[in-house]
Amino acid sequence: MSGKKERGLWELYEKDPERADAEIWGRKPNPLSRRGFLKKSGLATMALAIGSHIPFFRNLPAGFIPLALAETNDKKIIEGKEGLMVLNDRPVNAEPPAHLLDDEFTPKEKHFVRNNGLPPAGEIEPDKWKLTVEGEVHKPLQISLGDLKSKFKHHTYALQLECGGNGRAGYNPPAKGNQWKFGAIACAKYKGVRLGDVLKAAGLKDSAVFTGYYGADIHLSGNPDKEALSRGTPIAKALEEHTLIAWEMNGEPLPALHGFPLRLVSPGWPGSTSLKWLNKIWVRDRIHDGMKMSKYRVPKYPVKPGTSVPLEDMAIIESMPVKSLITNPRTGIQIPNGKNLKIRGHAWAGDRSVREVHVSINFGRTWQKADLKKPVNRYAWQNWDAVLQFPTKGYYEVWARATDSEGEMQPMVVPGWNPSGYINNAMHRIAVTVG
Repeated sequence: MSGKKERGLWELYEKDPERADAEIWGRKPNPLSRRGFLKKSGLATMALAIGSHIPFFRNLPAGFIPLALAETNDKKIIEGKEGLMVLNDRPVNAEPPAHLLDDEFTPKEKHFVRNNGLPPAGEIEPDKWKLTVEGEVHKPLQISLGDLKSKFKHHTYALQLECGGNGRAGYNPPAKGNQWKFGAIACAKYKGVRLGDVLKAAGLKDSAVFTGYYGADIHLSGNPDKEALSRGTPIAKALEEHTLIAWEMNGEPLPALHGFPLRLVSPGWPGSTSLKWLNKIWVRDRIHDGMKMSKYRVPKYPVKPGTSVPLEDMAIIESMPVKSLITNPRTGIQIPNGKNLKIRGHAWAGDRSVREVHVSINFGRTWQKADLKKPVNRYAWQNWDAVLQFPTKGYYEVWARATDSEGEMQPMVVPGWNPSGYINNAMHRIAVTVG
């Protein structure tokens, strides 16, 4: 199609979408690819592939691929996690599509799975499980699960956990690692004891500045002398009242894939700091240097995509950035012309809270404020909803944008590139066809 003819179709689309549709449907589609689609294809091919005209096409940001053309389906299945998309099976990593996260609290069947190694071998006997606390403490401890339950006060909180790589699939050039989309986030109710209470019982020394956490999972090589993962946090985060040593999730013992019988929950920080199968805490007088402590980092300054960044110029990821998710309806929904659409979802902001959520149906040209609920407790995600009206029939995208308590707002596009593809908090969107 000539440039002149294509420009004419764009103009016709703005004035008379039905006539433009007739022009388009008289043509055969060109081959499509998800990457570079907008560069190689014009309006006619785009609308033909979607099957509807696009009322707000002029607002579509350069380089954006309509969501209806970017969706893929994965078929691998994990027993008990049906519906999740499996990204890796050694170690097991899987995420739900956004519409499966519609519950107020995430059930175990819909909770993402992020493993760095292999689950502990053999049958786990909770009554024999021991947790060691050592290092920069006056009274090193070896505590049984029974001791934790009987000697410390119990607490139950709804806590959000998010993988640091959630959204990695959005980076270009691609970053190495599991290509998470939006589903590596969950908010379940955890029961346990405060890590701070256990550390105080051990008697922290003045030299204590950082923790090192260890689990019983097995390194992928099978070498028992190697840890699969050993992360830690500053002492201040460890002493935060919502940081738990948990044995229960949603009123049941922790599921096997989520750390049975004991795990750490460091809410609002990368999920790698919430170690599963927890059996050792090493209190350090320096930043922990365990397995993968050097991995979960981002550049201290903006870098050109594809740049190799020295470790000394990388900062450890702490609080996760503000983000939101549309959980109902699912993307691809079709509704009759003239019918309003009620949408809902969740929003969260690491150590912060969410101040407001806005939605757009015209590719960000204008925004409508959503009704945002307060969290049930600090570190729980916040529910929101809105009712949308569409001006005419056609293809739309609903975008959601959250702003945190400090005024930080989700970006429209993928934020600054980093070598490992971490902390992508670009806006979530769903496709809606009105007709």
